[in-house]
Amino acid sequence: MSILLIQKNNNKNSNAFGSKFNQFTLKMRSLTFSVFTMVVLSSCANAGNSGDSQLTDANIAAIVVGANNIDISAGKIALARSSNPEVRKFAQTMITDHTAVLNSAVALVTRLGVTPVNNELVAVLSKQSSEHEAVLKTLSGAEFDKAYIDHEVAYHKAVIGVIENQLIPGASNKELKDTLISVLPAFIAHLKHCEMIQSNL
Repeated sequence: MSILLIQKNNNKNSNAFGSKFNQFTLKMRSLTFSVFTMVVLSSCANAGNSGDSQLTDANIAAIVVGANNIDISAGKIALARSSNPEVRKFAQTMITDHTAVLNSAVALVTRLGVTPVNNELVAVLSKQSSEHEAVLKTLSGAEFDKAYIDHEVAYHKAVIGVIENQLIPGASNKELKDTLISVLPAFIAHLKHCEMIQSNL
């Protein structure tokens, strides 16, 4: 009997350790992606401050297109994998709002005759997004919700900072600048929304 009790306790301890280890691994993955996102996006400001790498309107257009596509794609994954009503509602909002911004931006640059030109930032963002989505596709349930929302919080903080400090000041075309100014409140609202969800997960 005592041997069986010891075995049961060992199994419980092993399961508890495994659960804690999985939670730790998930937190580290989420933290790594979040920090990397913020560092990469912040590098946009550094690039703009160097005299020979000033962002052009074509670069800014590419960043706007890329950033919106990233959130649309992540939102679609969240709809497919999450069963949390609040997370799903947020994901649908991301798809709807960022699709509207994307369409508006594409229509504007088309009318202005500006062809988006990718730079290093866009390439790195695309790579980071693919890696983040690969991780999301391995998760489910509460683990997925936590990883998705944590990344959305970090991502929106970083994007807002870049829009305010680099893209708006760097845009030379008034209509492009005005468009960036007009979408900023929506990004701020998205941040507040996902922070509220994050506090309840």
